[in-house]
Amino acid sequence: MKNNKFHIFLLFLCSFLWGTTFVAQSIGAEHVGAFTYLAGRSWVAVAFLTPVVHVMDRFFDRRGIDNRRPRNASQRKYLITAGCISGVLLCAASAAQQIGIAYTTASKAGFITALYVVIVPLLSIFLNRRPTRQIWFCVLLALVGMYLLCMTAESLRLEVGDAWELACAFLFAVEILVLFHYSSRVDAVRLSRMQFLVVAILSTVLMLLLEEPTAEAIRLALPAILYAGIFSSGIAYTLQIFGQEDVNPTLASLVMSLESVFSALTGWLILGERLTPRELAGCALMFMAIILAQLDLRPLLGIKKPSP
Repeated sequence: MKNNKFHIFLLFLCSFLWGTTFVAQSIGAEHVGAFTYLAGRSWVAVAFLTPVVHVMDRFFDRRGIDNRRPRNASQRKYLITAGCISGVLLCAASAAQQIGIAYTTASKAGFITALYVVIVPLLSIFLNRRPTRQIWFCVLLALVGMYLLCMTAESLRLEVGDAWELACAFLFAVEILVLFHYSSRVDAVRLSRMQFLVVAILSTVLMLLLEEPTAEAIRLALPAILYAGIFSSGIAYTLQIFGQEDVNPTLASLVMSLESVFSALTGWLILGERLTPRELAGCALMFMAIILAQLDLRPLLGIKKPSP
């Protein structure tokens, strides 16, 4: 499979935007509950992406380019199906992450959630997409890097919160593979909008059932909700769909796992949190894993390329 460098850059930008949302999530959590925050950012994403859809349609129409928007009932049904499946998975993963972090440390939650970088290649085996040894080595390198970056707790026992975070990692891995399956056949912006419409509806229902948000709390959290809704949800998840069109899903998960690195850097730059030498080493290993995953090392190792 061709690993287009432009698409890899889109995924890199996606992980950067997710990572910088760390500050917004921290601020939002001080004022509103998890489902209120998730509902708010998702509705903002839908509102942001709706005019984007129309602008992009006009742009592609003027240039005679097919942007894979649905032209008939069958294609619209396919888009709705893709959006519903990915939206349910995204909502479940985000909810599991927020629930789990209440019962475990942030460092353990970050490490366990990032295990989707390992789960993706494991699940890919069942889809007849066997990763190469080089990719497996990069996964191991990234795993060590994430451990050095995120893990500070001495205990590695699987507590209740850890189990929720592990479920979150599994759900994110499945969502990555689902988007990989659908992204090449539908308009990426429409799929992103449909996905967040599903998340918005589900999280709003859960918010009304489980939480009691006040107007003042929402007002205080609004800047954080707007930032996450526009940049993390509206832009980053759309870039994820675009980026995964031409990238091996295992490599895509590796690139997107850099979210942990950017979260740590954002905390250092904006919140004044310091990175220890151990954490800096973890960042370096994760960047090294991404670089090695894109290089063809077979000539250096004396391995011949397979004949077409």
